Parts: sequence; C-alpha cells; structure tokens
Amino acid sequence: MVRVLVGPDTDDLGELYAAPRLPWLRVNMVGSVDGAATGDSGKSGSLNNAADKRVFDHLRSVADVVVVGAGTARTEGYRPIDRPIVVVSRSDEVPETLRGAAPGRVLVERVDDPVAFKQTLVARGWTSILCEGGPTLLGDLLAGGVVDELCTTTVPRLVGGDHRRIIEGPAVDVPLRLHTLLESEGTLLARWWV
Repeated sequence: MVRVLVGPDTDDLGELYAAPRLPWLRVNMVGSVDGAATGDSGKSGSLNNAADKRVFDHLRSVADVVVVGAGTARTEGYRPIDRPIVVVSRSDEVPETLRGAAPGRVLVERVDDPVAFKQTLVARGWTSILCEGGPTLLGDLLAGGVVDELCTTTVPRLVGGDHRRIIEGPAVDVPLRLHTLLESEGTLLARWWV
C-alpha cells in the first residue's frame, strides 16, 4: 500500500501502523538516501524531520516498552519517558541520563539469546515491543530471528562521509516484504515485514 502522509496532524497513523498480532516486536530506524544512520552530529537525531518525528512519537505511544542499546541511549541522550525502557548492555550499566528514572522504569538486560530476551519481555506483559536501535542491537535481533517488523524512515538528504548504517555486525541475509509505504515531502516511511 502506498499512501501520502500530509500535514502534521495525520490522524490515521493508528490504522497505518497497527500491529497485526501480539506479541509484536518492531524496530524503528532512520537513515539518509545514501544509507547513513547518523548525521553530522554523529546522532540519528540529526537526520530526523517532522514526518519522522510524527511516526516516532506514534510508535512510542502504542508501545508497551521501548528497547534500546546502551550505546545508542548514551549517544542520543535518552531520558526517562512515560513507559518502561529496557537498555541492552553487555556491561550491565545504565546510561547516566537514565539513572534518575523511577524504580522499574529503566531495566538493563543482555541479549545473549534473542529468543529468550523477547520471551522475557512478553512474560512481563509487554507484547507491543518497540526497539529504537542501535545498529548493533538491530543486527543481533535480526540474526536471532525475533524481529517482526522493521520501520524505516528515509530522509531526502545525502550526507556522505563515514557514518554508521542502520545495521552493523556480522552479515545477515534477511528477506523483507514491503507492507506500507508513506511519503511526506520526499521523506519515505516504510513498514517492512521480516
């Protein structure tokens, strides 16, 4: 399905981004046309635009939990939000900007076994799972076969240079099926079934 996303108050994102079943693990990533996952600041936030922000905010609003790699949380300056955050960390450390969260709002986990990791989240009652990266965590989750959906925003920019891509780590070959494609002033927002 190709739809044109218009205006800042698009009210049908709920329908366009509805999960077809639960549990459902979706990953949301942004990149430039030339494949960069970060802009000149070294953050993905420097690529964001209004269309991406609308979808980003919507996906967070319908998620039971937000999963993020510790490196991404540190780089992007994550702060506590109105739903639990699970930080994936090999060192079991909570990034400094998340340390003031209320008890139980920020948890630290490892992803030694992606299937067990997803099952742990579901067992806590979190069946609508949103992962916001980073590239290494996305690679691990894809390699483990636990990602149901990849949401990508391609912003109409070329950045060149030596920037990260949306996925890093060992090579994977994961076929995707395009479910939805939206366009807003040149920004392409896609839902890919994994």
